[in-house]
Amino acid sequence: MPSIQNSVAARLGRLSTRRPALLCVSWLIVILIGLAVGGQVTSRFDGNGTNVTASESYQAGRFLSAHDPEGDQITALVAGTEVTASGVRAQVDAAVTAVRAIPGVTAVSTPYPDGVSRDGQALAVKVAFAADLSDDAEGNALDAVYDRFHQISAPQVYVSGGPLLNQQMNHGIKKSLQLAEELSLPIILIGLFLVFGSFLAGLLPLAVSLAGISSSLLILLGFSHLTSLSQYALTIVTMIGLGVGVDYSLLIVSRFREERQRTWDKRVAAARAAAGAGRTVLFSGLTVTISSLGLCFFDNSFLRSIGLATASVVLVDMLAALTLLPALLALCGLKIRQQESRDTGVFTRLANLAAKLRVGVVVVFTALLVALAVPLGGLHLSNGDARWLPSSTEGRQEFTAATAHFGSSSSSPVEVLVRGTGPQYSRFASRISTLPQVAAATSTPLASGGTLVELAPSGGDASTSGLALVREIRADRGDLDVQVTGTPAQVLDFEGMLRAGAPWAIGFVCLTILALLFAFTGSLLIPIKTLITTGLSLGAALGIVTLVFQQGHGAGLFGTTGLGSLDLVTVPCVAAIAFGLAMDYEIFILGRVREAYLADPGRPRAAVALGLQRSGRIVTSAAVLIAVVFGCFMAGGNAVIGQIGLGLTLAVLIDATLMRMLLVPATMALLGDAAWWAPAPLRRLHRRYGLSEADSDETPAEPAAAEATVAG
Repeated sequence: MPSIQNSVAARLGRLSTRRPALLCVSWLIVILIGLAVGGQVTSRFDGNGTNVTASESYQAGRFLSAHDPEGDQITALVAGTEVTASGVRAQVDAAVTAVRAIPGVTAVSTPYPDGVSRDGQALAVKVAFAADLSDDAEGNALDAVYDRFHQISAPQVYVSGGPLLNQQMNHGIKKSLQLAEELSLPIILIGLFLVFGSFLAGLLPLAVSLAGISSSLLILLGFSHLTSLSQYALTIVTMIGLGVGVDYSLLIVSRFREERQRTWDKRVAAARAAAGAGRTVLFSGLTVTISSLGLCFFDNSFLRSIGLATASVVLVDMLAALTLLPALLALCGLKIRQQESRDTGVFTRLANLAAKLRVGVVVVFTALLVALAVPLGGLHLSNGDARWLPSSTEGRQEFTAATAHFGSSSSSPVEVLVRGTGPQYSRFASRISTLPQVAAATSTPLASGGTLVELAPSGGDASTSGLALVREIRADRGDLDVQVTGTPAQVLDFEGMLRAGAPWAIGFVCLTILALLFAFTGSLLIPIKTLITTGLSLGAALGIVTLVFQQGHGAGLFGTTGLGSLDLVTVPCVAAIAFGLAMDYEIFILGRVREAYLADPGRPRAAVALGLQRSGRIVTSAAVLIAVVFGCFMAGGNAVIGQIGLGLTLAVLIDATLMRMLLVPATMALLGDAAWWAPAPLRRLHRRYGLSEADSDETPAEPAAAEATVAG
């Protein structure tokens, strides 16, 4: 009996090609509405959303903000000259006097002698603002303070920190997105032209991507009324929407060109392509969606928004590839150059070589991937600082100058909210203030009752010492009414959230992917093998990202230095998205391998070679093009986007080349016919509900004679 999945693809193909003009107009209306209405979602983005709302640090921070609010604070740095010289000092004193008179400024630190560095070549002035300022009033005060300090005549004058640093980070994100779009679109157009040899065919994947991106904005607008969305969601929608749209279009257009060799009727060819390649697109879209939805198991709005954004754009890309693309092919198919089908070539030879050297290939390349993943053992996470900005930004320059003149910068203080009163609380506050990891401590009575103890971590690595300090305080407080917040505590709580959600996310993704791959292949071993090999490529990619951004090896190529850690969201985002894309390419190859195997079940190695030959060019082209998209997002110099972009680029390239072209045929050769084995109950289940190769009117069977050309 025909499978449900096959019927869906075939019916969508028939529907799309029956009235292609009407369907294209309908999609055009959806695209225009998505751009006009869905674009409003950008005004509903909040911050980066790395807080864990159920955590201790978040709750304590909300209490302090509500009961004892503090205004924002920025820092002005004057450097590159003898700052105690009379001319410089007169300018600084005049600027400080003028800044103190600006409405909204509540405090300005004394620059002499407190703010002068030991070498006398720099001084820092801290400016605090009132906590009850409106956004407009604070913006005016910030601009006035910024302009006044920049009137000082000195080689280096930097004003940053607080809201100014946040503005620079947001501007950096927008600049990275704009630059990525400007770079990636022309390169992808050229790449698509080279793949298809036709400008018209090269535009079709962009139409699918535009449909996915614009429509997903509408979906995100709806989600924004249910949960908070991160500004990075737009980055993900653009990257994934463009990349996946190109992937699915390459598969269907390539199949369409094969079908054109069997019939001159472009509508029939488009329907057959949608039915044949469409089932692969359908399974692929479902696997990427499921992988991204694994992020929704984490108690964090940022990860949820990234998961929802990825799932939304992939599903719409999949729907557009199954409907809009066949309609476009039915309208303009005669103008797309046909290609000669070849069942032997470089990918056949590569598959046969890997099969011949199967034991060596599996051992050597598995060892290589494990070695590349070793740096993950020393992974550290943080929420970043000014070093994560491009070197051209003022916040990064101030950070560099402050570190050079004032020594290593410390992390944000550990804030201990001592809510109770009595001698036991006083003793606790005194005890934590004298811990070895504390460089300085201040205690402030709170108007609402209790005390706020702020502890500056000591040690060479202030970030690591801050985490250790939070752990010790929480372990030592017993049953006292004490809460710990501040940046180190937020990082620690985020890590705890990841550990708590990871088993559920991984379990959901793996079990669902296993079920989908079983429905697609009818095999029990192939899905297990796929999960293992995908995990290896993912670990290797993240290991290299750790080596570059955390340890600093080759970091200069990305406009940064060793940061000592990765961003809190890099690992879960790269893992979820890259895992889905890896499944993407696996299904592309398995679809053609399974067709060949069912046509000639006695020759599993020949089926792998033929399937790889028929899909290898598409997989390689898709991987290169999507890697270009991800690579362009690293050009802006923002470390957060750079980490995610590098991780996804490496994961795609490793998986589509080393993994799919060498390890897949080698492992399939080791398994032989056993690769397609499943217990009898599961075989009966697959025959009833799984993907069937029963031919429909739209999908002619592949001739068995084609497989005879491939050497076993």
